[in-house]
Amino acid sequence: MNAPGRAWVYGNDINTDLLAPAAYLKGSMEEAASHCLEDLDANFAASVHEGDIFVAGENLGIGSSREQAPQALQLLGIRAVLAKSFGRIFYRNALNLGMPTLVCPHADRIRSGDRLRVDAAAGVVHNVSTGEDLTCESLPDHLLEMVGDGGLIPHLKKKLSASKPR
Repeated sequence: MNAPGRAWVYGNDINTDLLAPAAYLKGSMEEAASHCLEDLDANFAASVHEGDIFVAGENLGIGSSREQAPQALQLLGIRAVLAKSFGRIFYRNALNLGMPTLVCPHADRIRSGDRLRVDAAAGVVHNVSTGEDLTCESLPDHLLEMVGDGGLIPHLKKKLSASKPR
């Protein structure tokens, strides 16, 4: 990510039900996304802008395995997710959607509204607002490639089309 995004910072144990409330999953994904985090922050979905970054503490994405949780964040414009730790399935679902998702042990040093620049390959988050660089776990090359291709499905399509005989 080149342009810095605004940080949206939340605490521990943000579950998938908060991110993608079950009551709205029968409609369109856009409608479900418009209710993202409404039980925690009623203004979140309407206030997020393209390129913003979601930051949380421990256990982000715990709960059900619904892939709509990271998809809601993505549809709202979130372009990277940082947390001290993740629910395993949420972590993989976010990467499968092409969203850089980094384990950041010092995520608690980020404040809401800080401007962040994320370098997933290096595992570094530069806080433009404070000048501080935070070290995160970098993504392995194969996941960086998948994220760069736009997620698992575009990545597999690219791989399969490259392997077809001409």
